[in-house]
Parts: sequence; structure tokens; C-alpha cells
Amino acid sequence: MGRLFGTDGVRGVANADLTAELALGLSVAAAHVLAEVGTFEGHRPVAVVGRDPRASGEFLEAAVVAGLASAGVDVLRVGVLPTPAVAYLTGSLGADLGVMLSASHNPMPDNGIKFFARGGHKLADELEDRIEKTYRSHSSGEPWERPTGDGVGRVTVYDEGFDNYVAHLVGVLPNRLDGLKIVIDGAHGAAARVSPEAFARAGAEVITIGTDPDGLNINDGCGSTHLGLLRAAVVEHGADLGVAHDGDADRCLAVDGEGNEVDGDQILAVLALGMREAGVLRKNTVVATVMSNLGFKLAMEREGIDLVQSAVGDRYVLEEMKAHGYALGGEQSGHVIVLDHATTGDGTLTGLMLAARVATTGRTLADLAGVMERLPQILINVPDVDKSRVATSPELTTAVAEAERELGATGRVLLRPSGTEPLVRVMVEAADIEQARSVAERLADAVKSALG
Repeated sequence: MGRLFGTDGVRGVANADLTAELALGLSVAAAHVLAEVGTFEGHRPVAVVGRDPRASGEFLEAAVVAGLASAGVDVLRVGVLPTPAVAYLTGSLGADLGVMLSASHNPMPDNGIKFFARGGHKLADELEDRIEKTYRSHSSGEPWERPTGDGVGRVTVYDEGFDNYVAHLVGVLPNRLDGLKIVIDGAHGAAARVSPEAFARAGAEVITIGTDPDGLNINDGCGSTHLGLLRAAVVEHGADLGVAHDGDADRCLAVDGEGNEVDGDQILAVLALGMREAGVLRKNTVVATVMSNLGFKLAMEREGIDLVQSAVGDRYVLEEMKAHGYALGGEQSGHVIVLDHATTGDGTLTGLMLAARVATTGRTLADLAGVMERLPQILINVPDVDKSRVATSPELTTAVAEAERELGATGRVLLRPSGTEPLVRVMVEAADIEQARSVAERLADAVKSALG
């Protein structure tokens, strides 16, 4: 049986892979593991629980709350809020645990469970492993100690979470956004209320799309994975820029006033220069992943900013930042971490800070993003293959070596099993788009052949 936890919690099709029983069992196991390591020592434990608007989140939230309360944990239900809001509230309220129910950018039938430790940081891999081991032990019949009487957890609806989080976002901005017209695509997700409210309080004129979640339409043709509607809206309204979130709003992509995409690498580049100018880019360093565009690396070299690269996944970016005291890091996908103000990727905060840079410089987003030139990059997702054998397949090793010889120093190849979906990602970068596409397609065929 494979590991339940991927790079971003536990995910699967709700009520098929991710059942109410699994959600309840994992919550009980998490409470027991955190008690064992001393997190609850000397006080009554408290957890913050939030979700995105997916219909399945309603019954999964009920299961998580039941599991935690049955294990003696008091629960603050914050309702539909972004993942970074749950992380922030876990820290600001002094909670011992945070739980977010979301499958991020995945389609509506999926859902997921993500745990946060005290302070709002993602749980370490070893704690996730212990939770999984404990869950499996309980599932196989091993008894666990159940509190009774006043030892059971109490459940409270915490309505102040929305205002507290929005006030935090606006409060950390370096300057206001007065005079900017901004289109926000909320992906019919967790930021549908939060993001427009935050931008409006910061002074922007806000136009919204994708902000009417009904439990079924999350990420459906909108948000950071489908930028067409945002591009059209920005151009139609003559906006200065557009901001797109994913379902749980831990990421942000942007569109400039001409309707062109501004990806996570470009956002990182813009923020890095702004933070250096403000004297808050600690150690003059930005952290990115091995998936970052080669153009980003070249731009940082040209601007005299050091680049540290981590494994793919915002948790690994964060680990690198925390270990060495860096202030800024992120991914091409739009996960951006500003560690002085957030413990995880925060799409609304990222969008606000990007807009603040436009406002304070008086330059267009297109001009600011021009600090880096994106080299042609082709990404192909190959589904329904055995992603566990990517690193051990001789056939793939040979195919990658041939591709690297063909590209030489002007390009690169990366094959990576997804941490959240059953597929392998093939990424090829080259100076010429057609060469990149040709090589990527050949490698995708090789993956299907070797691992299918």
C-alpha cells in the first residue's frame, strides 16, 4: 500500500478514495501523534478547521471535526477560507493544529486533507509518517484511549476568521493600491470573498469573475489553471492587471494590462527586486524549485540576486527558507512564500504585493515582468502510468540522456512524478519552442512505453 501523504497532504476522489471514515481516522491519529510528541502538554488542545467550497468538503469537515473532538481536541470551525488563512489563524490564535480540506487546483470531485502544526507551518514528513502509521494501527483494530465526560472536545464556530485574515493581509502591505483597476478571478473557490475584499480595502477598484461558488463549479474553466476568462476581462475593462487564484488560494498567477500571462517565476522576479530595494530580501537570496524557468535563473544572475533551488513542492521551498533564513521563495505555478508575513504560499498576499509594486513604481506590470525573459518550456502530463518507477527505468534513463545530448547547454530536461496526482510530468526547456515541443513529445511517449 502506497504512502497516503503526498507533497501536499492526502488527496483523492471524495467519497471514493478520500472517505469520511479516512478523514475521521486521520484526524484521530493526528491528535494522538501530536499528544505523544508533547504538543498538547500542559493545556487543553485546540484545532482550527477550514475548507474550500467543494460539496464534499461539507461531510469531510464534519468527519474531521468529529474525529478531533472525539480525541479530546477543541475545534474552531472557520468555514470556507483559503488554505493560507487557516495557516495564519492556526498561528495567530495559538492553536495546536490546523486542518484544511481542499484539493487545491484539482477538479471538483477530488478533495484533500492538509495538516498544519502549531504556528501554522506544514507538518514535517516524519510526523505525517507517524500519523499514517497510527491511523493504520487503529484501522486494523488496535484500541485507542477515548476521553469521556468533560474530556471530549468542544466545537465552536469562529466567525471572526474572515475579518482577522483580511486585516492581516492589508496590514502588511508596503503601500496602498489607490488608482489601480484590478480583475480578480477567484476560481469559484476559497478566495471568492477574501481576495476581492482585501484588494478593495487596500484601495483598488475591483472587478470580479469566478466568485460565485456553488460547491460544484470550483476551478471549472476559471482560476489559475484556466486564464482565458481573466485575460479577456482585463482587456475588456481596461484594467491595470488581473489576479487568478486556484481553489484553495495558496497560489496566484497574474495577467498584465495587455492580457499576457505573468507566471510564478516572473512574479518572484518582480517581488525579489522590490524586496531588495526595500532592504527586506534577507541574504540577497530567493528560493525557487528545479522547475523554474532558466530565464528566471539568468535574470537573477544579471540583477545580482542569489538563487537557491529546492525540490519541487512549496513545502520544500519553505524548508529551505526556514533552514537558512531566506525571506522569499516560490514556484512557477504561483506558490509564492513571503516568510515575514505567511507560513505557506498565499495567493491573495502575493497578488496584493505584486499590485503594490505596480502602484509604488508607477510602471505597468508588463514592464516590471520584463525583468526576465521566459525561455520556451513545454510541460506534458502523462497520466495512468507507474510514477514510482521514473527514477529506476533504464528505458527512461536512456531517453533522457539522448534528449540532453540534443539540447546541449541551451536547454534542460526534467521528469518528475506528481506528488498530488497519478501522473508523470515531463518538462523540456530549449531556446527554440519547436525543439522543446519535439523533445517533450518524444519523452512523453517514452514514459508511456516504459511505465504504462
